[in-house]
Amino acid sequence: MTLPPRAVIVHRATELTELIARHGTRQQAGFFLAGRGRDLAELDARHQAQQDALATVSAAIPLDWRRAVAERNDLDRFGFGPEDVVIAVGQDGLVANVAKYLDSQPVIGINPEPSRNPGVLVPHEPAAIADLLTERQVAERTMVAASTDDGQQLVALNEVYVGHRTHQSARYRLSSPDGSPERQSSSGILIGTGTGSTGWCRSAWQERRSPLALPTPTDPVLCWFVREAWPSPATGTDNTEGLLKAPDSLTITAESDLVVFGDGMESDTLSIGWGQRIEIGVAPVKLHLVL
Repeated sequence: MTLPPRAVIVHRATELTELIARHGTRQQAGFFLAGRGRDLAELDARHQAQQDALATVSAAIPLDWRRAVAERNDLDRFGFGPEDVVIAVGQDGLVANVAKYLDSQPVIGINPEPSRNPGVLVPHEPAAIADLLTERQVAERTMVAASTDDGQQLVALNEVYVGHRTHQSARYRLSSPDGSPERQSSSGILIGTGTGSTGWCRSAWQERRSPLALPTPTDPVLCWFVREAWPSPATGTDNTEGLLKAPDSLTITAESDLVVFGDGMESDTLSIGWGQRIEIGVAPVKLHLVL
């Protein structure tokens, strides 16, 4: 027997919800803001916009479909199925947060606040959801994958970060397809997709006035940047940026304890110790984003 589709609504706690959770009650949260010359009105409006969007989406799901709800902080424990249609209600980053846990399931991005959110990955208004559930045109977006020599794996839509857990320097040996191996000490390495080239990677690219041509979201190409490489008698700064075309990869051999996380999800992190290797390249899976 074939299971009916399941609509999975993904969202994150609003700023109002988080503030009340931190202070215990709405009154205490209001008192906290009032002492700083602010009030809850703005947070109320943003909270209500998300609640209205969630209600609109929920009401549009066909009655014969199954349904589920997942909050951003629970994604690493949520079991997605092959029949799922994922509906991300929130900011663009929410699509990146959920993409790493999927395997070709379509993702519909719903923007509850068009006046605040750019809508690159959440381009649709809540009222469009009924049509999007029945007639879907999907675009595939390149993702980045990291795998360690002990079998750990991680996939991300925007970028993967490799560095020290704190603000200490990360020490490692880096090998790229177009450069000689180099021992480095830096603030970490960013390896990003064309989608991520509008965010953290673009910041690194712009600050150093890099001549690299950044990839587009559908290109099977990654860009990578070493952050603040430090020159010393033992460490170099010659191999600090480049492009990775499938099936090439970037190899990083740890010479200090390092962490690896994707799309800012530090709660879902890989750890590697001295002597371990990590390979980073174009992921075999893609995000299926509904247009």
